[in-house]
Amino acid sequence: MAKTTLDATDKKILRFLIKNARTPFLEIARECGISGAAIHQRIRKLEDMGIIQGSRLVVAPKSLGFDVCAFISIRVNDITRQQDTVEQLKHIPEIVECHYITGSYNLMVKLYCIDNEHLMRTIFDKILHVQGVSSTQTYMSLNESFQREIFVDCLDY
Repeated sequence: MAKTTLDATDKKILRFLIKNARTPFLEIARECGISGAAIHQRIRKLEDMGIIQGSRLVVAPKSLGFDVCAFISIRVNDITRQQDTVEQLKHIPEIVECHYITGSYNLMVKLYCIDNEHLMRTIFDKILHVQGVSSTQTYMSLNESFQREIFVDCLDY
């Protein structure tokens, strides 16, 4: 994907939306010194370009009792069937992210579980039963230090 060049106003709009996607467009318009209609047009353009891919509600997993966060490296036994394996992993609700990675494993998933027993059952009864998974390695997160979206000011790097 080609890198997109954004002007200062687009970056300012993104800063507001990353901080709080519910910020009223008129408030953003006032802060940017342009009309509300211009904000709508710019946000639509950012969406059409694929820069903004929607907004989402962020739920704190621990507040719902998901006290265990883990990362699992997965080795796929047939690399030509790797996408099929990913499609099956999508059906495991505990998995919230899946990444293709380099190294001796092919995939890395992030998942949330209620407790260690739940994690063990998810690994043994779900992940290891996915066709194509030959082995796993699990990393337990002790504490999430921070989480954020891409920092818009990095675009000037």
